[in-house]
Amino acid sequence: MSTGLNIEQIMEILPHRYPFLMVDKILEIDPGKSALGLKNVSINEPYFMGHFPGHPVMPGVLMIEAMAQVGACALLAVDKYRNHLAYLAGVDHIRFRRMASPGDTLLIKSELLNIKGNIGKGRGEISIDNDTLCKGEFWFSLNQLEG
Repeated sequence: MSTGLNIEQIMEILPHRYPFLMVDKILEIDPGKSALGLKNVSINEPYFMGHFPGHPVMPGVLMIEAMAQVGACALLAVDKYRNHLAYLAGVDHIRFRRMASPGDTLLIKSELLNIKGNIGKGRGEISIDNDTLCKGEFWFSLNQLEG
């Protein structure tokens, strides 16, 4: 297990950019195995304008994306996968217990369960102050970059 990644290091690993980068910081990373990340939910997020106006909650699909991106940081930190993109390919057993709101800091745990060929599976959980918001499994597809 190694120390984390700052936003510049995350952006070297992930291709995502605003408004689709869902990870602000990686606190811990074990390349090829797991990562622990943070997402600060701000009222300035563009989705709050149209997602339940007057009662801002972070869309559940974006919480799933945040879990997948933290998992992708763990995966793409491995040298042999550095020249790949990891696409979200599916989700299983996703459960939402409560939603995130502006001002929340999400603690996102993701672990890689297995990789076979160019398909892999991971598991993630998001919490705030030890209170689980959502958890579940995600599938990803690895695609090598050209060039």
